[in-house]
Amino acid sequence: MTDIGKIIVMTGLLAVMIGLLLIFSEKSGSWNLLNWFGHLPFDFKVERENFRLYFPMGSSIALSILLSTLFYLFNKFIR
Repeated sequence: MTDIGKIIVMTGLLAVMIGLLLIFSEKSGSWNLLNWFGHLPFDFKVERENFRLYFPMGSSIALSILLSTLFYLFNKFIR
């Protein structure tokens, strides 16, 4: 396997493990890891009679910071 192949396999395994963790935490009911996501400050929700608008700006910023930090650490320790 080449280095990129190992990275893809490890990323896939990590995604599967996170997915399984989220599925099992949701089925248990009382312990949900993503309860807070979508309810952060700057997550705008407008509901009218025939109109709904949901703009998750706060959640997008939090996700961007998390992914930027992970990619930075990944790049720093892998190379």
